[in-house]
Amino acid sequence: MMIRPASEAELAEQIAGQKTPLSLRGGGTRAPFYTAGELLDLRGLNGVSLYEPAALTLIAGAGTPLAQIGAMLAGEGQRLGFEPPDFTRLLGREGGSTLGGIASENASGPRRFQAGAARDHMIGLRFVDGNGVITRSGGRVMKNVTGYDLVKLLAGARGQLGVISEIAFRLQPLPETSATLVLHGATDPEALMARALASPFELCGAALLAGQPGAPFSLFLRLEGFAPSVSYRLQRLRDLLRGAAEIEEITDPAQSEALWRRIRDLEDFAAHALVISAAIRPARLAACRAALAEVEGHDVIIDQGGGLLHLALRAPEPGEAAAALQLLQDFCAGEGGHARLVKAPPGLWPLVSPRQPEAAGLRALSQALRAKFDPRGLFNSGAPL
Repeated sequence: MMIRPASEAELAEQIAGQKTPLSLRGGGTRAPFYTAGELLDLRGLNGVSLYEPAALTLIAGAGTPLAQIGAMLAGEGQRLGFEPPDFTRLLGREGGSTLGGIASENASGPRRFQAGAARDHMIGLRFVDGNGVITRSGGRVMKNVTGYDLVKLLAGARGQLGVISEIAFRLQPLPETSATLVLHGATDPEALMARALASPFELCGAALLAGQPGAPFSLFLRLEGFAPSVSYRLQRLRDLLRGAAEIEEITDPAQSEALWRRIRDLEDFAAHALVISAAIRPARLAACRAALAEVEGHDVIIDQGGGLLHLALRAPEPGEAAAALQLLQDFCAGEGGHARLVKAPPGLWPLVSPRQPEAAGLRALSQALRAKFDPRGLFNSGAPL
């Protein structure tokens, strides 16, 4: 069965009377459909309730498609600055990401190290807790400091503390132009990225595409802003890295944007059967990539600024897939990070821990929060999320 409320009031009424667990779903582009409970489809909670371009403020329902919001904002020369990814193509699914799904995952892209994560752009929200009570946190301006910061708490909670019904975002103006420097064939790409990021040239993207250690790779460095500034910084960055690699410039903004969309959405991994994402400190990404030497036939995308490493295998055996996930989770456990499955054959999900197992102290805190916000254990309680 499927429940699809058309309003926040209907959602609250449904949750208040619910007797069995619920499996929350927005656009269906992130979580696997291997969850226990009745399906709660949130796409009916859509639409923009307030948009003030002059105030850089947007309020919309959690079920509103990301693509719709992106098109509307672009028409006013604005954007969501945290660059949310959309894994529709990666997972081979129809539809598209929703604002609620992005907020629930705190999903952020390569611009994160400069602009912040999704939670840093969420200035308010409304949600329904496990008792069917509607709660509002934050407001329409960044200076709102009343009450507890539940916005930060629910961002990334994967729907386990409450069902987000509406979100308020602060927006960014679109830059006048953007450009990307592509480097091929350097012997130490991580060192080059570190040098570029430590420069005064205000990068807003740094990514590495690579295969096995020693295999060819491509390094991407992005700049945005006013055209004269971008042109100057691009040339200075090129001078800084000259001689360390073969350098290519992409100065067409449309081409640069398409390239970073491909990196952000992991489009190169659409044909791979297994994708694992690890979030760790950027300074430890090189060590993480080195630890993958024993994983045969893998490809890697490293989002240096975002502190993300994405590992992909084309057609691994179940044992190989499980071993690769375990290797990354073991590495992350010692680094204070976390690794999770993003894409895998259906039979693998029940055999592994799709998300990083929590340390004892964190697990106790998480359980206490869930008991407070969802005392009946309705939300994604049996989900491999």
